[in-house]
Amino acid sequence: MADVARLAGVSSQTVSRVSNGYAGVNEETRQQVLAAMQELGYRPNSAARALKRGEFRTIGVITFGLSTTGNVRTLEAIATSAAHEGYAVTLLPVAVPTQDEVRGAFSRLGELAVDAVIVILEVHLLDAVALTLPPHIQVVVADSDAGDRYTVVDTDQAGGTRAAVRYLLDLGHETVWHLAGPEESFAAQRRADAWRAELTEAGCTAPPLVRGDWSAESGYRAGLELAAQQDCTAVFAANDQMALGLLRALHEQGRYVPDDVSVIGFDDIPEAGSFLPPLTTVHQDFAEVGRRCVEGVLRQMRHDAAEHGTTLVPTRLVVRDSTAAPRGR
Repeated sequence: MADVARLAGVSSQTVSRVSNGYAGVNEETRQQVLAAMQELGYRPNSAARALKRGEFRTIGVITFGLSTTGNVRTLEAIATSAAHEGYAVTLLPVAVPTQDEVRGAFSRLGELAVDAVIVILEVHLLDAVALTLPPHIQVVVADSDAGDRYTVVDTDQAGGTRAAVRYLLDLGHETVWHLAGPEESFAAQRRADAWRAELTEAGCTAPPLVRGDWSAESGYRAGLELAAQQDCTAVFAANDQMALGLLRALHEQGRYVPDDVSVIGFDDIPEAGSFLPPLTTVHQDFAEVGRRCVEGVLRQMRHDAAEHGTTLVPTRLVVRDSTAAPRGR
């Protein structure tokens, strides 16, 4: 630091302020210091800064899988938001969703020196009714039913589902079939519950639920089953990948979308508008979920009032060409 100060013609304190990103340094001086750092190959010692500040400027993320769109896009949003705030992200995937694995993950993240933890808990634990996290940890839970014990951020799964089902009923369909996600998924459970509740409130009979595993292949298999149901004129799929497989199965079985069957997905993946036909779907704001997760742990780290309970990020229905009124309406 003294070498940088000497070359830039400034004080060591000014070099410190520039390297730590503090305000109060005019732009010309800042550029002089940065040029000196580059010339000398100077890199701030992150370990020393962590000891001095008492923080590592790193957020740990625990997730139980990276195979689903929701988890991957939530993780991407968390990393982007953390970087915007000057924090790095340490990712720790956990193979088996058990309480012991959660405790082990927290222990390993403690060894890796993180300031706070975000848990992407999309599935039920296999060995516990409810999630229990180590005490005195700055933590936010994404996509779970951790409830009032922790700070939780989630998409408004029920609101998005109800809007999709209501839209199909308003088009004139007598009922809506549901291609659900896996039983162990919190999101799949909420969407299935909201689908059934919306039909009940509308006075419609809920058809038998058909289940997939989030993949397009499972959507295809379910689609073959649904195509055989001649009274099936509308399907709400719990995610866009399953909707893609469903579209293929309906096409192969001569059930045209949307003339014979209307289809709505959930997620609004970037490719949804390129499906054939372009897919009507529920848009999830993953960027906002990630931003609120990071905001939540930073507030705890700064000792602001922690808001326990669930914050729901709104969804919106994106109408494209895969939905229409049933024949004769």
